[in-house]
Amino acid sequence: MGRSKSTLTAIEVHAAPNGPLSDGGGLSLVEGRWSYRYSYSGKRREMGLGTYPTVTLAAARKARDRWAGVLLGGKDPITERDRLIATERAAMDRHDPTFAEIAQTVFDGMKASLRGGGDRGRWFSPLAVHIIPKIGAMRLSQIHQTDLHKALKPIWKTKNETAEKALQRIGIIFRKARLMGMQCDPFTVEATRHMLGEVRRKVTPIVSTPWQDMPALYQRLGDGMAHMCLRMMILTVVRSAGVRGMRYSEIDGGVWTVPAERMKAIEGREESFRVPLPTEAARMIDAAREFAQSDWVFPGQGRKLPHVTDTALSKSLTDLGEAGRPHGFRSSFRTWAQDCDHPWDVAETALAHSIGAKTERSYARSDLLDRRRVVMDKWAAHVTGQSAQVVQLKRG
Repeated sequence: MGRSKSTLTAIEVHAAPNGPLSDGGGLSLVEGRWSYRYSYSGKRREMGLGTYPTVTLAAARKARDRWAGVLLGGKDPITERDRLIATERAAMDRHDPTFAEIAQTVFDGMKASLRGGGDRGRWFSPLAVHIIPKIGAMRLSQIHQTDLHKALKPIWKTKNETAEKALQRIGIIFRKARLMGMQCDPFTVEATRHMLGEVRRKVTPIVSTPWQDMPALYQRLGDGMAHMCLRMMILTVVRSAGVRGMRYSEIDGGVWTVPAERMKAIEGREESFRVPLPTEAARMIDAAREFAQSDWVFPGQGRKLPHVTDTALSKSLTDLGEAGRPHGFRSSFRTWAQDCDHPWDVAETALAHSIGAKTERSYARSDLLDRRRVVMDKWAAHVTGQSAQVVQLKRG
């Protein structure tokens, strides 16, 4: 392998930086890389010690002598080095994890307080899509506001709502990591926000069908599963998740009880919600029950879809040329109730909204079921075309 000497000089190495050169004791320089060759358990092995000139001759000799000592102690130098590296990496992961690791740790710790274990609200999604691919491999202590700025800048104006969610969750991660004793500064997140600047975002409400047009829309809906589900949403003004997951076992007489887990609320504060079923809704349920093959009132197609999907509902309206969205039915009802002078507290309770301050709610615990039934029957009469009530709006 070219010229071989028992020892080299720094001048010789400088003159032939690519080698091949041998220093004796198993140390050699080949193609600019230092290596230590030795035998262990009757097998020849070669351990890389770095490249020249980053690793000088003196440093290479020191490393060779260190691993030669390990060999004399009866251990394989390469195996021992791998073990030490793994130990150091494990220690670093505990005290200075990557952003991806600490993000998952924080998310796992928060799941119990998030709806549906965090999956339903897609808490982790903004991080997984926009942040982790860019800085996930970085150690927490290495992350600077410029790194966060670079990751968020492409979506800060075009997808500001998503970017805001991502930044807010990064803030939570940094604060919790700091409480765990990790090296990070939560101010990094605030500095990032300052660098990104302000964005004037116009909030666009969900399109709702004017309440005056609801009878026409109701008549246009057919007998398909998605259409029937939309009709039930109109009649009950319950949110999509509640209606799509409707079960026959949840219905008792003229009352449908929506389980707590399908009601919108903070995890741990949900409550089941009783819904007075208008005659039209009860008729639909009784008709469907005769052909039911499961407990789902609005079953989906195939085993992977236990009930009709949100996408199917929106698509059905789009196919009808209807601009209003399913969630907008609630706004249609609320505007109708306001224009028809129905009691504010009854209309708000029908939408499962909280009424009054916390102290007031602790004393006023009625769900106004009987009063809601009267209003919901009138709403059903309107949307089914049985009522031609004319509303005289106040002139300003």
